[in-house]
Amino acid sequence: MTLLVHAIEVEGDTAVQSGTDMHAVMTAILLAYGADPARSDPGGRTPARMAAIYSHDRALGLLKKHGLDLGASETV
Repeated sequence: MTLLVHAIEVEGDTAVQSGTDMHAVMTAILLAYGADPARSDPGGRTPARMAAIYSHDRALGLLKKHGLDLGASETV
């Protein structure tokens, strides 16, 4: 699992389990430091796919802002 995929999963899972608002702090930090928004993990999961699973619109917006073409990415 890439750090970016993991960060999005943690953000989404934390919100689901705690009932709190979803944030994208870890995602933003990793992207600011150069994480590849299109890089999949060994299992084929992409950051966009993980964000779509959790309906993590903030993460999807950040991925798009950092150059990911969401139209060309597998999201589900």
